[in-house]
Parts: sequence; C-alpha cells; structure tokens
Amino acid sequence: MPSSIRSRKSITKLTPGEFRNYHERGYSFPHRALSLEEAESYRKKLENYEDRNGLIMKSPYSNKPHLVFTWVHELIHNPRILSLAESVLGPNLLVWGTNFWIKEPNDPAYVSWHQDSTYWGLSTPDVMTIWVALSTSNKENGVMRVLANTHKRDQMVHDDTFAADNLLSRGQEVQIKVDDSEVVDMELEPGEVSLHHVKLVHGSNANSSNSRRIGLAIRMIPTHVKQTVGPKDFATLVSGEDRFNHFEYERAPERDLGEQEIKEHERINEINKKILYRGANYSVGEMKK
Repeated sequence: MPSSIRSRKSITKLTPGEFRNYHERGYSFPHRALSLEEAESYRKKLENYEDRNGLIMKSPYSNKPHLVFTWVHELIHNPRILSLAESVLGPNLLVWGTNFWIKEPNDPAYVSWHQDSTYWGLSTPDVMTIWVALSTSNKENGVMRVLANTHKRDQMVHDDTFAADNLLSRGQEVQIKVDDSEVVDMELEPGEVSLHHVKLVHGSNANSSNSRRIGLAIRMIPTHVKQTVGPKDFATLVSGEDRFNHFEYERAPERDLGEQEIKEHERINEINKKILYRGANYSVGEMKK
C-alpha cells in the first residue's frame, strides 16, 4: 500500500475565525461539502442497497462501510471534505473509521450524551469527526446536539448502559449535568457537514418526524496518532504522507460487497470490536454491530 497521497490544492477550508471558534468551542458548522445533487446521489446508493438487503443500521456495514462500498470510499476522499480536515489537523491524514448514523421516522433510537474518546484507545485527542448529512438533520428528526467547550475538560466518567434504543456501541453515558440553555443543535441540510472534537460532549434525541435522518461520520486523525489498547489497528491514508506507520492500511474496495471486501470487513470489524468493548461485562454474541 502507498505511504503517501499526492498533495492537492486546497478547495474548502476553515476561515481564521472558524478555526479559532473550532478550537474554542470544540465544533464548527455548517460547511457545504457536497452539492444537493451529490448528496442525493449518495443517498440513492445507500437506499438501493437497503432495498435489496434491509436497513444498513441492522447490518455489520453501518461500521466502516468504506471497506465494502466503493462510493463510501470515494466519499472519504472527497477533496472538499479533506480540505476542511486539513485546515484543522494538518496535511497528513488517516481515516480511522466511518459510521452511518441513521434514524428512521418516529423511531425511539437516540444517542446519549458522551465523548467519542471514551473507548477509542487513541493516543492523543488530535481526532476530529466530520459528520456528513445525506438528508436534512433538524430538531424534529434527531439532530446532533453538542455542549460547547466541553472538549477542554479531562476525560469524563461514563456508565455503560447497553440500553436497547441507544445507538452507541455500549450505550455509554457521560456523568454530567446538562443545562438545556447551553445545548447547540447542529442542524444541517443535505450535503453540509459539521466538525467536532473527539472530547466534545454530544448526543441526539429520537426522531419524532416522518422523515429519515441520514448521516455518515468520518473519523479523521493525523498520522502521528496511534492505537494504545490493541495489538493492531487499521486506517486508510487519505491525505499527505505517513512517516509513522502506526496503522495497518485498509484495502480499497474494488467492487461493492465483493467476496474479498466482505472478508476484509469481517476481519477488521472483529478486531475493532475487541478495542471498543474491552472490559465490558457483555457477551460477544450480544455486541451491537
């Protein structure tokens, strides 16, 4: 696998004011990364899969879908998304993970208040999530909500609830008193993205509307970051060069849901679960996909 990606001319990046606000508040939104037509095209690809196979959130492919779908792999290399990431994290970037976050109409699924850094095992907090909206994301359908400035705090204590309707892997919930007046709803239109810091406290309510809320989270890290709790971990180089080689490179999918792609996804997903569920009093058979 290559250890470098040809550099690109910056297309979209944070302004100096947006850069300062991100570091001060822990988040930034909205940013236009895809046209409405591009967002609709990606949504159709997702829903074409679901028409044949069922909801992706009930499949293993809600986690790291870039390993099995060529169009998700294309999306994580989108130059406008990468330019936003580079303006915060620098030129040498890996995608450590991707996740679909989808809420069906009038579905009780929710995301409890939490910090992403709790179980990821990464060496430094130089980690950012780019949340890509493939549908409208608003208060009615369960928009992501954040608590500004909480990324400046130390890692907080979380309880593992494994609640049935909680979309998080362990149902983890932070022990923090939430003042509703301090909550920011990061509403997005299709093709817009939000950025948030790995330690920022965030969550979302259930979808009380008649429309789907569809998002793809892309986890970006600089190449100096490493995994600290597992024997190995995996990532995809998307920008610049990697002089550290802390991660085993993931294989780009050559076709959607090909035999080799499915086998590789299964291998990496099983190792990934051991990192995310380490220390949990929960059987492997009960783990969320």
